[in-house]
Amino acid sequence: MDRPLLNRRLAEFGTTIFAEMSALAVRTGSLNLGQGFPDADGPEEVREAAVRALRDGRGNQYPPGPGIPELRTAVAAHQERFYGHLGLSYDPDTEVLVTAGATEAIAAALLALLEPGDEVVALEPYYDSYAACIAMAGGHRVPVTLRAEPESGTYRLDLDELREAVTDDTRLILLNTPHNPTGTVLTREELSAIAELAVERNLLVITDEVYEHLVFEGEHLPLASFPGMRDRTVTISSAGKTFSFTGWKVGWVTAAPELITAVRSAKQFLTYVSAGPFQYAVAEALALPDSYYSGLRDDLRAKRDVLAAGLADAGFQVFRPTGTYFITTDIRPLGENDGFAFCRSLPERAGVVAIPNAVFYDHKDEGAPFVRFAFCKSIEVLQEAAGRLKALAAG
Repeated sequence: MDRPLLNRRLAEFGTTIFAEMSALAVRTGSLNLGQGFPDADGPEEVREAAVRALRDGRGNQYPPGPGIPELRTAVAAHQERFYGHLGLSYDPDTEVLVTAGATEAIAAALLALLEPGDEVVALEPYYDSYAACIAMAGGHRVPVTLRAEPESGTYRLDLDELREAVTDDTRLILLNTPHNPTGTVLTREELSAIAELAVERNLLVITDEVYEHLVFEGEHLPLASFPGMRDRTVTISSAGKTFSFTGWKVGWVTAAPELITAVRSAKQFLTYVSAGPFQYAVAEALALPDSYYSGLRDDLRAKRDVLAAGLADAGFQVFRPTGTYFITTDIRPLGENDGFAFCRSLPERAGVVAIPNAVFYDHKDEGAPFVRFAFCKSIEVLQEAAGRLKALAAG
């Protein structure tokens, strides 16, 4: 062979840190607070709905390319239910597309909307698939860094830096709110400024809103609801985070018809269709009462507080999240400054697995001292993890 087998755009990403750390958790018998999957399945009635669909032969063969009508209708109803007061609604026949989770939706949107050389502005740190998908689409990523503010224990978006990042080559902004890994929920003022910038510079925006129902303080505001954004925003969400069925891989896109057509054109050559029987179950899940959604938030808020307190007791600087189910910490108070080395040694030192935030940065030095923990686990697991981590403070 006179050339590498792996496409050079993908070669820089290699094996994901999630696979590495999950394997380390299994090998050492550690508590895995690295990868963001719940340790308990979602509602029993939703699982039963999937079983019924399987037994009734619904979705066992190819479902419709855009997704089954029942789910597209449920997604549209969900948008109306939670965001109709903001003037946001979608036509289930022309403005909703079902995907194999949010990850495929992001890939399909970027592949559809980018030409080689187009610039994509994204908030750093960002989920690693963003960088990979931009690369596969031939785009060029331009990071705008969310700055850690130790005094407030939060992260801040510099709107001037965002504006300066936009050039004549910028095609779109890739936005994630509530934000993984920092747990930041962008404010109305920040979103309004982003919307004004997008309209002024005629930009498209892809918004990853999979944590839309995991907001503990403040509120989630879809960018598409802001003036001028309805027809230039591709909004992505999924069932995995809201209903604790991450293995089902059922996601969706809502957007204007022209954008949906473009994204579907790319999606049809990725998975074509997926998760037929699960689509019926997710359609029922979206209709769960308000008490389900409020209960989900209350449960995760309590878990956040347990882990945040345990991490602080262990000596970490804790950045308290207002959304998602991740906590970012600074390891420098522990005398550490290399997140990769720290996370690779943590299983042996304390029997806990975490993720180094530097993997989410282009500017690796910015993320070097930060480490992410997931709290979508049982209270008992989080309490056990907190107890194990106290060994760090002791030694």
